[in-house]
Amino acid sequence: MQSLNLQYNPRIDQLRWLAATIVFLFHFQLEYRGLGGPALVSPWAALITEGHTGVGLFFTLSGFLFMQIVLHQKTIVYGDFLRNRVLRIVPLFLTIFLIATSIGRDNFQPQDIFYLFATNLGHAPTSGTPVTGAAWTISLEFLFYMVFPFLARFAMERGPRYLLSLLVLMAFFKLSAYTVNANSTLMYFCTFVGRFDQFLIGMLAAMLYQQQRSFRVPPAFGPLLLLGATVLVVCEMAALHHYAPFGATPKSAFWIFWSMFESAGWAAFILAWLAFGPRLPALLDRVLCHGGKVSFSFYLLHMALLHLLAVQVGRVVPTGNGWIDAFIMIALTYGATWLLATLSYNTIEEPFLRMRRRYGIGKTTEFGEIATSK
Repeated sequence: MQSLNLQYNPRIDQLRWLAATIVFLFHFQLEYRGLGGPALVSPWAALITEGHTGVGLFFTLSGFLFMQIVLHQKTIVYGDFLRNRVLRIVPLFLTIFLIATSIGRDNFQPQDIFYLFATNLGHAPTSGTPVTGAAWTISLEFLFYMVFPFLARFAMERGPRYLLSLLVLMAFFKLSAYTVNANSTLMYFCTFVGRFDQFLIGMLAAMLYQQQRSFRVPPAFGPLLLLGATVLVVCEMAALHHYAPFGATPKSAFWIFWSMFESAGWAAFILAWLAFGPRLPALLDRVLCHGGKVSFSFYLLHMALLHLLAVQVGRVVPTGNGWIDAFIMIALTYGATWLLATLSYNTIEEPFLRMRRRYGIGKTTEFGEIATSK
């Protein structure tokens, strides 16, 4: 996606595509297994069976990208920054929220309107159905947007040690919260305590990337770094699958620091992918970049389409072979989701994105020198 404040890097869009695709495969296998399809049981398939990790990649990538923008621009105008964030996420998010309240109209309470700001807590209307369930992440994203300009300023002034100090505090919050929460796994999965450190780790990775820009990775090492980062992520997910798969137990000590390990693995993957020298074939590059461009619509709408097809069409068995049929269904549902996301992007997102503006070049605000849109 083109930014007004940073030179376009297709590798970032490709990472967005990857995150959305991982989450799609996660929910596809849940729906397909629910229809009687074969289940993935190997821990080495955990990148799919624990594909909620795509959310961890999204969060880490958000911290990384916004910190990159600040390191490039040096300034952020708070009001303009939030204006761009609202234009970026609110039109589609509000659409999803209105769909959720329409579905649950018979149980709607006036105070439920406040769930616009807390879709990850309590009994949010969006969490009542798989059609809108993916919206829980948006409240955490917007919380990060609200405080990011301050975090960026302090990190620029004090260096990476400031973010490291915040991560130490987050570790303390995680430990203390574990002692009093009976459903700590869900708490770590979808709340500030469980996820905010992933934004911070993304910011740290951006600062590391900036410091090492002058260091050129030898072309022969690029693929090795990417392979190492991939192995790290796959092994992390295999460990999660083995010791504490999501949904298996409401309380597991494994999850206390899981988000930090998960995000560190994805940060390594982001850095390795950016350092990867070989260019992708032109057609593949364009396709994946388009996937990144429409990834927000893809993420928020894919569950609705998957559930609709599961209920109205069911499991299709053209060959009678469970795995071949699964691949056919993946291809068909993925393509349908891609088309739906493109329609949503062009209709709901893109007109508002054209209203964005730069948020700080040549301006001074109460943020002083650090006063700049994604």
